[in-house]
Amino acid sequence: MLISLIAAHPYKESFNAALAATVAAVLKGNGHTVRFHDLYQEGFDPILPGEELVSDATQDSLVAVHQEEIREAEGIVIVHPNWWGQPPALMKGWVDRVLREGVAYAFPQGDNGGGLPIGLLKAQAALVFNTSNTPEERERTVFGDPLERIWKDCIFAFCGVHVCERKMFRVVADSTPEERAAWLEEARALADRSFPGTAS
Repeated sequence: MLISLIAAHPYKESFNAALAATVAAVLKGNGHTVRFHDLYQEGFDPILPGEELVSDATQDSLVAVHQEEIREAEGIVIVHPNWWGQPPALMKGWVDRVLREGVAYAFPQGDNGGGLPIGLLKAQAALVFNTSNTPEERERTVFGDPLERIWKDCIFAFCGVHVCERKMFRVVADSTPEERAAWLEEARALADRSFPGTAS
């Protein structure tokens, strides 16, 4: 299986980096081909130019690579922190520039974009890992966990990926090494269950 793994965290030693590396190792160990992109490390440009907005065509070669890979992906994994109830701006820019009309979704002939979209992504499943410093009860009762709606409904279902599992690890700021090690084991198990080996 061809899997796109997209990560966004500016600090190389972050728990997000450990999550991404752990999941990539599991996927590769299960025999999958992993196309791993650390958006910060590769210098992905999140700014959507006006010409790109109106034409749905990019002149940025790295964006074009991402678009082609996400078209081909049979599975998608996303890793990023929860900042203000949203992905980091760089991840949001990736969504804006990569999941474009004609790449990730389309509208029926004669529909200028006001109707129901047709999802074009062929990924069978998506897996989203987030980290947070907000306790679960406060996230749920005060903020309503906006990342759940963003990834499952606003992005993946819109683009045709209807199987999406999400795991939030918290509270990272107060966590012990033992807790972080246990979280990595959870991530391993979830990645293995979502994208099992070809012999499974």
